Amino acid sequence: MIANFVIYSHEDQSIVKEWESTLSVQAEKRAGSFPVKSSYVVGQAALESRLSDDINLQALVLVTPLCETTLSTIKALRPSLDLLVAMSESGQSQADRALREQFGIKQLIGMHDQPAQQVVNAIAQCIESRAATPFADALTHYVKANRDSWHTPGHFGGSSLSHSEWANHFYDLVGPNVFALDLSVSVAELDSLHEPHSVIAQAKELAAEAFGAKHTYFATNGSSTANKVILQALAHPRDVLLVDRGSHKSVHHGIIMSGAQPVWLEPSCNHELGLMGPVPQQAIFDAIDANPNAKLIFLTSCTYDGLRYDMAPIVEKAHAHGIKVVVDEAWYAHGYFHPKLRPTALESGADYVTQSTHKVLSAFSQASMIHVNDPDFDAHRFQEFFNMHASTSPQYSMIASLDVARMQASMEGYGRLSQALRLAQQLRDAINDMNGLRVLECHEIIANTLVNDGISFDPTKITIDLRACSLSGAQLQNRLLDNHAIQVEKYTEHTLSLLVTIGTTASKVERLIDALQQESRTASLVESIQPAYRLPPLPIPTSRFVRPRDALKLLAEDVPLKDDSGHVNSALVGRVVQDLIAPYPPGVPLLTPGEEINAEVLEWLERWLESDDDAEIHGLNWINKRAYFRCCLMDDDAR
Repeated sequence: MIANFVIYSHEDQSIVKEWESTLSVQAEKRAGSFPVKSSYVVGQAALESRLSDDINLQALVLVTPLCETTLSTIKALRPSLDLLVAMSESGQSQADRALREQFGIKQLIGMHDQPAQQVVNAIAQCIESRAATPFADALTHYVKANRDSWHTPGHFGGSSLSHSEWANHFYDLVGPNVFALDLSVSVAELDSLHEPHSVIAQAKELAAEAFGAKHTYFATNGSSTANKVILQALAHPRDVLLVDRGSHKSVHHGIIMSGAQPVWLEPSCNHELGLMGPVPQQAIFDAIDANPNAKLIFLTSCTYDGLRYDMAPIVEKAHAHGIKVVVDEAWYAHGYFHPKLRPTALESGADYVTQSTHKVLSAFSQASMIHVNDPDFDAHRFQEFFNMHASTSPQYSMIASLDVARMQASMEGYGRLSQALRLAQQLRDAINDMNGLRVLECHEIIANTLVNDGISFDPTKITIDLRACSLSGAQLQNRLLDNHAIQVEKYTEHTLSLLVTIGTTASKVERLIDALQQESRTASLVESIQPAYRLPPLPIPTSRFVRPRDALKLLAEDVPLKDDSGHVNSALVGRVVQDLIAPYPPGVPLLTPGEEINAEVLEWLERWLESDDDAEIHGLNWINKRAYFRCCLMDDDAR
């Protein structure tokens, strides 16, 4: 582990060279938690090369006069780097001061009037501050103190299991540290997630800075809860919300809890592959124009398959009408840390973003973050709604993992993601040479309605097209698991999806390539790449009877999906559903609570069920192996 810092000057100056040489000597003498090493770079081209190639670069010292183009380049390529300004003999001009304020550069050091040792220490302290993990360190310190526990949790640091004749196998499986780290709110020095004021507050501030937010919150039960917190904090009963109908079910649940009235935005869908995508941009603009008093718009970017909105024009349009922009970036917590993956939703002006840190960075499962850049943010109100959803007994190791994941992303995210992108490309190239397998590109995944929307693509999401192969997604997934002990992310009838992260290694890639090659050799090619069935477009209900929250509170009865003859039950026409009904694929809700079932919906269901033996419908009530819709009993008030 080494931290490089670079002295940068626009022009080759012998005095700057001499200064860097002096700093280099002091850097070698410095004793610290990690070694620091200096070098000198001249000119924009050399700087850009260094920014791209040096994965150990942690800080830049910019010699005055400053240049806005240079600063913009640095922020575009490596926004996590610590920036310091070195005042040359010419001093600091008013323009330099303005640029420092514009780009948030606080550290000012002197080339001629400050001892070299002080300068090196100042640079190292900047790097150390970013590398700090205040909560994880406090938790480690407490555990190492080896204190006797007379408080919750009841396993008392694992002692209830370690000598148990019946349960010690579980203690041996997970190890003593898992139990030692599992503490309670009784430990005051570890702060409170509900009212942070010390180490959790410090960790949150570092996270906000690392991800480009004004405020950050740690959610210990996933982005599912994060989405609900935002919706409850922002939306009042009967507020109009513009919402992607294909949003995660937690968004639908949050709408129910808030009492708001959604206006659904219909997502695009690649019907041949059964893959859902973003809402067409024009449909979003039309919805904003039709609902200028909407409270917020809620979108998902990126999707499960890596599709990302061109968010800036959407944000601009929404903000022009006073509409807040909320983005579910559950699959994109890594985006800020590599230039090939930016801009993120926050950089594009979104007000609220949820990220599942655990999905693509190094946090434990369920560990997520909420990032806020809303200029009208009410921190006290938001904390109250956050507390409604947060446990008073959070898993402290989960909070520590968020602290460490943030630090790692800031310190080595660029290098790790550069490697992940190389491995993803290696995997793509290898799969494209295999019998009947091919990795889909962005233009092949998106629907025709998105071709002019500036949709971008996360290359760490790999979707394999199986239409030219005799294997279905389920069959190939099972073969990889049974024959090679490889578990993939997801599959559809004609696709298999893989996830590349900063945890992907070269040997794992080679094992996967070997396994796919073996299975592709045993599979036969099909004469046509056309699928056995084409997913028909979803028939969107044309009327809404009641708000989702009201529907859920009505009395209901169970009505069977199929009649006695085995056909879809025509008695369902005109009934109002109480639950969210989502066929998979594509996973987009066919019906949401409070919507009326019409004949087109039933016709679609019948065609869809006949076309796919593995079809699933989420949200049905199963009674004695028979599927039922939960339908509202509509009283006069509801009507």
